[in-house]
Amino acid sequence: MTSSRQTRTRAPAGAAWHELAVASVVFGWVTVALLADRQASPAGQRLLGVATWMLLIALLRRESRLIRAQVAIVIAFATVVEYTFSAGLGVYVYRLHNVPAFVPPGHGLVYLCALTLGRTCWLRRHQVGFAAATVGLGGAYAVWSLVMARHDVLGVIWFGCLVGFLRLGRSRTLYIGAFAIVTYLELMGTHLGTWAWQVHDPTGLVSIGNPPSGAAGGYGWFDLAALCGAPGLLRCLAGMRARLLEPEPI
Repeated sequence: MTSSRQTRTRAPAGAAWHELAVASVVFGWVTVALLADRQASPAGQRLLGVATWMLLIALLRRESRLIRAQVAIVIAFATVVEYTFSAGLGVYVYRLHNVPAFVPPGHGLVYLCALTLGRTCWLRRHQVGFAAATVGLGGAYAVWSLVMARHDVLGVIWFGCLVGFLRLGRSRTLYIGAFAIVTYLELMGTHLGTWAWQVHDPTGLVSIGNPPSGAAGGYGWFDLAALCGAPGLLRCLAGMRARLLEPEPI
């Protein structure tokens, strides 16, 4: 969580515009990619995947090794989840019943968008107010989705996770940013038919909205894995590099 002293620190104007530019580019690319996927074949999805990887790599050029490690962890974690819960268990299903090629790098873009939104000086300066607005809007959405025909219980559970991350998480502003981009992504993706959520989880006990209202809370586990795992990943890579460069004994 950002300290009060850090919150009052004013970022350079160029850095502030860079953060907003990155977030705007991601929101724009999410829109373009989802619209393009409506009629895309598997080959077309692969082209979208290549373009998404290229965009992600370009945006990461100005980021630190720590941020790159966080993005790598999110992509790895999210890809396992995609193939387990979509391709395997069918909790949500993509239009062509596959995991589109643009989805793994797309998770990296979503994380980077949440991160850059969270780093903007105006969000950091007013993070208490933004956190309250996130809880208020997210709570209203969760209650509305719960009383609708599909009785979105999973959304309420995930909204509880979001509140927990905002209360106890190491980076409150990251989760505020995640609420913005993930909610937009889920609403647009399901509206366009890029993917659809099943009515119940595999046990048949938990009902699910299309999309689940608190999806940002579920996505928060990716963020937590990135924040906790990136330092260890960098230490591991540094150790491997040192062993590879260590001269062999004569």
